[in-house]
Amino acid sequence: MADYLVIVESPAKAKTIERYLGKKYKVKASIGHVRDLPRSQMGIDTENNYDPKYITIRGKGPVLQELKTAAKKVKKIYLAADPDREGEAIAWHLATALNIDINSDCRVVFNEITKEAILESFKHPRPINMDLVDAQQARRILDRLVGYNISPILWKKVKKGLSAGRVQSVSLRLIIDRENEIKNFEPEEYWSIEGSFEKNKKQFDALYYGNGKEKIKLTNEQQVKEILKGVKGSEFEVMNVVKKERKRNASPAFTTSSLQQEAARKLNFRAKKTMMLAQQLYEGIELSKKEGAVGLITYMRTDSTRISDTAKAEAKSYIETKYGKDFIAGEQKQAKAKANAQDAHEAIRPTSAMRTPEELKAILSRDQLRLYRLIWERFIASQMAPAVLDTVTVDLQNNDVLFRANGSQVKFAGFMKLYIEGTDDQEEETNKLLPEMEIGDKVKSLEIEPKQHFTQPPPRYSEARLVKTLEELGIGRPSTYAPTLDTIQKRGYVQLDAKRFVPTELGEIVHQATLEFFPEIINIEFTAQMEHNLDEIEEGITQWVNVIDEFYKDFEPRVKYADEVMEKIEIKDEPAGEDCEKCGAPMVFKLGRYGKFMACSNFPDCRNTKAIVKPIDVKCPSCETGEIVERKSKTKRIFYGCNQYPECDFVSWDKPISRPCPKCSALLVEKKLKKGVQIQCTNSECDYEETPSQ
Repeated sequence: MADYLVIVESPAKAKTIERYLGKKYKVKASIGHVRDLPRSQMGIDTENNYDPKYITIRGKGPVLQELKTAAKKVKKIYLAADPDREGEAIAWHLATALNIDINSDCRVVFNEITKEAILESFKHPRPINMDLVDAQQARRILDRLVGYNISPILWKKVKKGLSAGRVQSVSLRLIIDRENEIKNFEPEEYWSIEGSFEKNKKQFDALYYGNGKEKIKLTNEQQVKEILKGVKGSEFEVMNVVKKERKRNASPAFTTSSLQQEAARKLNFRAKKTMMLAQQLYEGIELSKKEGAVGLITYMRTDSTRISDTAKAEAKSYIETKYGKDFIAGEQKQAKAKANAQDAHEAIRPTSAMRTPEELKAILSRDQLRLYRLIWERFIASQMAPAVLDTVTVDLQNNDVLFRANGSQVKFAGFMKLYIEGTDDQEEETNKLLPEMEIGDKVKSLEIEPKQHFTQPPPRYSEARLVKTLEELGIGRPSTYAPTLDTIQKRGYVQLDAKRFVPTELGEIVHQATLEFFPEIINIEFTAQMEHNLDEIEEGITQWVNVIDEFYKDFEPRVKYADEVMEKIEIKDEPAGEDCEKCGAPMVFKLGRYGKFMACSNFPDCRNTKAIVKPIDVKCPSCETGEIVERKSKTKRIFYGCNQYPECDFVSWDKPISRPCPKCSALLVEKKLKKGVQIQCTNSECDYEETPSQ
């Protein structure tokens, strides 16, 4: 019979850990939280220091009873929930339910599920950290006070099934603010002059820079024409050559946030999917019958970029064997943790640098392998030497017209041999070689071409960009981003269009109501300050009751005022101006989960619905009488077609724009590329394109 009972959160971990600890230990799983606030009521006594009323979660009674029975048969119980605030709170709830002294050495934490890490952690058990527990309780109580006070008002005044929350309401605000920026954006014209040059039979490109004294911004065609008049002949003189060596350092190993961003950019994973796969890799994958299940990565909820000395040494050993000593990074300064970062454990890294992705191809699923490869390569690269690039800048002048050419060449690949971080806006660095040139040399211009451009509005938020923005603003925790983004979509506040967030009409209505009556909930500075207060609770600087009380004494009167004053918002069905083709009754516009749609007014007898087509103010280039409208395919992909269909069958995946091509007068479209939106001519014989500025 076992002497010790170990309680973890997940059944997936239990078997692995029990195998590592041996016969004297029995490992069981609580399967997450066993106690929580009740769903049917607020569960917080606001008159008595915000005392929370915890109950056993429905369905967890048998689990808790099994743990109580097992606890009676052992000498000692260890609580080994995850190493963060949530895990500490789970351990505290278990200690309370099982009558374990929270001041005894009952708590065990580990950052990775490997034999060495598990055995080492059991050498250093500790009491439950009540500062961590209080920080989790404060967040839970705060979110309950906000959600259970505002949500019923939204149900009563707007529509059933709605909700509000600190992080979700700020996320919605960011998306709506960005949409308003886009709507109010007025494009500005600007020009560039691109030159193709030749030196010693080698061609290279350069851009117009200025007049030799200063950089000049080109704003109109007349200005460009005046500049080009100043070019005398095709000979340009090299006025200046600047050569520099530039070092580029590797990015640090992943935090939760940077993993979500990079997985979105490189693997096209949603934040929710990234965290699900990371959990699987952390909890353990069965590698072989002999080896059993092994945790492949360290704990995936972390703000830290810190790496243990053991992991660094193993990575450097791998790098030396694979690439040579020159590729090992020198002594690196530890990146300073952010002010609100939880630095309790390491960055996300493989538990063994020697366990390469190639070795796991036959074991992991396709998506598990892709995420593991990303984590493994990022970690190994973080321990590799900087890349060294030779950069060259050359100024070419004719009369008073100056062009500038930039070139770069990778002199030493360093970490770039293995991994290059993705970006939202820029292309990856490539070699762009220039011919050898010295001051006084003459080069020949082959072609000088002016190009018209128009500034573009800021892009809508992708998941990666929104996660990055929330982190930069200090809103929420990386572990909360995935569920938050999931919630605002489930509530119908936003939808994804080409993997970018677009607010729905319902989202706009809820945001406006929250803005008017609960402005602090969507105030970015206020929400960031609240996160700081929660961190201070964790550090033992502030008492959690004081933080909640300071918030609630201002919040409670607002709730009463909103309940009394907020007018009921009736989302009426608007006439659509056409009859149902199935029963002849009038069609109406209804507001659903994903915005407006057309439905028969004879519902439920007739269930006919239609998508609403959206005009974009562009004449059809095919029939020249119809209007181009935005439609959605069955797979929710947006496309553009003529409203005279089926008489006119014009269709385009790319969005047409109202002005014609300046070179051939054909239709221009917005082409969505990895680097952003590019305007191109649809005439296959015309090469006109614009690269809009962001």
